[in-house]
Amino acid sequence: MPKILKDACPTETALDLIGGKWKGMILFYLCSDTRRFNELMRLIPDITQRMLTKQLRDLEANGIVHREVYPQVPPKVEYSLTDLGNTLEPVVRALEKWGDRYLRAL
Repeated sequence: MPKILKDACPTETALDLIGGKWKGMILFYLCSDTRRFNELMRLIPDITQRMLTKQLRDLEANGIVHREVYPQVPPKVEYSLTDLGNTLEPVVRALEKWGDRYLRAL
């Protein structure tokens, strides 16, 4: 195991992998279903195409999201959570519940 990973704080590692403005929303929508790129664009209207592509690539590179390309014309690409990504569902749901409580408390 590389030294940088061996000495890393697990919480910091998790936040590095799934933190940021968009990854939480992407994971939220992928928890419930497999999604196509344009569907994610519609569900997250403030994200740019370039940023969605970057965030999906990051999640894919880290083994959290699976990208399935179907050999057809026009090309069809679907995104889903990997087995590892599916282990994040309770975390995402807990964040959703906490966020809801926080908003109601305001």
